[in-house]
Amino acid sequence: MSNIVFLHDTSLSTPRGAELTIKELIKLGEKKGHTIVLDYLSNFNTTKMLVSAADVIVVNSMSRCAYELEVIHYLLKQNIPYIKVEYDYNFCIRRNILCTVDRKIKSCCDADKFHLFRDLFAKAALTIFQSPEHYKSHYNFYGEAVANHLIMPPTVDVDALQISALKIEGVIPFFGDLNFLKGGHEFITYAEEHPEIHFKVYGSNRLRREIPANISFFEPVSNAKVLHILGQTKQFFCKPVWPEPSGRLAAEAFLSGCELIANERVGTFSFDFYPEHKEKAKREMKQAPENFWKAIETLLNSAKKPKIATLGNVLVYKSYGGLGDIFFAIPAIYKLAKVSRNLHFAVAPRLVPFFTKHLTGVKVVNEAEVRLQEKKYNAVYELGNYPAFRGYDLPHALKYPTHKKVKQHAIQHYIDTVAKLHVDIDNHLDAYPYFKRNPNPSKKYFVIHHGAGFLLKIWPTEKYAQLIENIHTLFPTLDCKIIQGPDDPDISKFFSKKWEHVEYITGGMEEVGEAMAGAIFHIGNDAGITHVAGSFNVPTVGIYGPTGPGSWGSFAQYNELIWGKKGVCNLHCNYDVILSCAHRICLTSVTINRVLEALYKVLQKAYIEEDYCLRPNPQLQLDFSEKDCLITFSDGELLLEFHNKTMKKQIENLLTKETLSLPDESEIHQVISVLKQQHILFEVPLFKN
Repeated sequence: MSNIVFLHDTSLSTPRGAELTIKELIKLGEKKGHTIVLDYLSNFNTTKMLVSAADVIVVNSMSRCAYELEVIHYLLKQNIPYIKVEYDYNFCIRRNILCTVDRKIKSCCDADKFHLFRDLFAKAALTIFQSPEHYKSHYNFYGEAVANHLIMPPTVDVDALQISALKIEGVIPFFGDLNFLKGGHEFITYAEEHPEIHFKVYGSNRLRREIPANISFFEPVSNAKVLHILGQTKQFFCKPVWPEPSGRLAAEAFLSGCELIANERVGTFSFDFYPEHKEKAKREMKQAPENFWKAIETLLNSAKKPKIATLGNVLVYKSYGGLGDIFFAIPAIYKLAKVSRNLHFAVAPRLVPFFTKHLTGVKVVNEAEVRLQEKKYNAVYELGNYPAFRGYDLPHALKYPTHKKVKQHAIQHYIDTVAKLHVDIDNHLDAYPYFKRNPNPSKKYFVIHHGAGFLLKIWPTEKYAQLIENIHTLFPTLDCKIIQGPDDPDISKFFSKKWEHVEYITGGMEEVGEAMAGAIFHIGNDAGITHVAGSFNVPTVGIYGPTGPGSWGSFAQYNELIWGKKGVCNLHCNYDVILSCAHRICLTSVTINRVLEALYKVLQKAYIEEDYCLRPNPQLQLDFSEKDCLITFSDGELLLEFHNKTMKKQIENLLTKETLSLPDESEIHQVISVLKQQHILFEVPLFKN
């Protein structure tokens, strides 16, 4: 027969639900003539050897394995079918998805693990869940990646049930350690409220809480003894804190005829046989191991996985949020297009020409017109906005499964959302699909956008004007294009004179796109135009104030983000706070030299092939003496000692002026290397015409 490898991270001698189930499955598989190898995941080389020799792999729990992620990567590279059996929520770093029941728990997921498990589910021949609610919880996160599934009720040994005609009153048992997740606090509170009842715990106390006198602790007992006790028990307490995938004990108590003191977080209670149909429950539980092996044998005898149909003709809206949010959604839209026959992307009428020019493989349509034609599409999706705010109220709105759970860029939140819609969507972003640039403009220039849709989030306009004048001094060969929207402040009145090298871009998005396509760099606020720059992969400096970049920072390959709030204001800014803020210190405290420092960092990374000069960090504070120099900069302090007068003069020159050619002495070269590493000196491109 076939060689089946079971991967599991815990000894089967552990008397818990998963281990009891695996033991039952292996016993039946061997009875059917299969060769079964159980690997406890203690040696990666051994695991790889067993996996490579298997006909089918049964992937159970692996979170306690020291090389869990490496095993998954290895599995995904093999051409060997596998079944994923979920007993908990192994994609969750806590394995308990407490974030779904406790709003105080946020950003708890490990992003790499979360996305890797999506691949694991999507490529599995079958995924097995412990209850309908257990499956639903996974579907809420992963959608169609887990749609090929089997729900297997707990493999209770129904023939070993020992139901007594006489039930013992006044005693309530608890099996396993008394801990937080299993509802230990609720159990103790209930005991305190019912001093007339004796509570027997067959396990240890894991809670830091005073135990009332009516709770007694005993050694753990075997499953046979558990069934014997439950058969005589009148009442059973089961109020887990986490969404329990199954609740084998709850199922055993239910079948033993106990009155259940429970909550809605027990997976077993989501089966249609609860609470009225005990005989149906027994039949399904007895049949569960047979169904498992039937699935294995079907897999062994089947050909390749059937190809999943496309989504057909798809319409996608992005009706809520600002301009920049559309650019965050583009990678997700492209991924959706790959599993669609045709994809139409609906945007506001003024944006149709711009996106028609720059998007590929997607037809851009007028959202006002297409709303009257929705019936001609097989599927209509509304991406709304991340985070949702009012976006969920829109027709056809998709919900973001990773919101406040996985800490990542908004781009990835959009991808994770559409990845739920089709199993073949790849949820990894290897690179942003940047728009085509103009690599050879007639004259080199940079772009500034001093405005924003919300003007209380802009860096002071007079500082932008002074910055432009300073940049002209530093880079006299570069022109400047200023994007001047109809509601943006008039920057011209803040210049010291009229500048010939400055051009104003006052047209629509097509003109803005043309300007961005050839820009050397862009400097702007927390605004949509900064993300237009990102879409063309323009090296960018973004200036953020009341609300930090968070999940919405620039996605240009080379970018520096300045968040002026850090270290100057600890208020949490919502809309009302921003409106009432008189000083806007998070923006007014950002100096021109701080922006220039960020610009130097970006240019140094982005233009390594250009001729360059060495320039000191504009934010340096220098304290020279005869023997040394104390350098104070944004990251700290550095004391340089002079070995001689020549070295002193060389360092003075390096730290106070532009350097085009370096001295010959090797000693000063070592100093320069240190100063570069500390961002005290920058290699700034010259941008020669």
